[in-house]
Amino acid sequence: MPPPLLFDLSNIDLTVEPVFDREAIEKVNPQRYEMQQLDAILWYDKKKSQVLGYKNVTDKEFWIRGHIPQQPLMPGVIMIEAAAQLSCFFLKEVFQEPGFIGFAGIGEAKFRSMVEPGQSLYLLGQIIRYKKRGRRTHVETRVQGVVNGKMAFEAVVAGMRVI
Repeated sequence: MPPPLLFDLSNIDLTVEPVFDREAIEKVNPQRYEMQQLDAILWYDKKKSQVLGYKNVTDKEFWIRGHIPQQPLMPGVIMIEAAAQLSCFFLKEVFQEPGFIGFAGIGEAKFRSMVEPGQSLYLLGQIIRYKKRGRRTHVETRVQGVVNGKMAFEAVVAGMRVI
């Protein structure tokens, strides 16, 4: 049985215009082309260190042709990449962390349901550890992916300031 969601999605209007759209994300996150896995940020609460974004999974994704032909499934590693991009954007834009935050690790990952083209993968994040020492920064974010009201994955992603 999956754990409870990090926050109650029923309290958030998922139909509103994003707080940050893809253009705003491109100003902060360096990923482009096939590796850009975050479409928008819908909501955040800086005080609670919580953020909600999404990735619209289309039939044009680079992995469609080879990741299970006749039944394309979003690879777990791409789900985690989307969550890492969510965490990076949140840290840089909302907490004004300078430099590039690189992927530093993953823990407690569980994949619970499939994500297919035509679905929106909602990405929930909550910073659970944020440590700064001089120019060094380390962050850990608990993340969850939700599709059609069902948890698709959960993990803890770690990042560190690389540049």
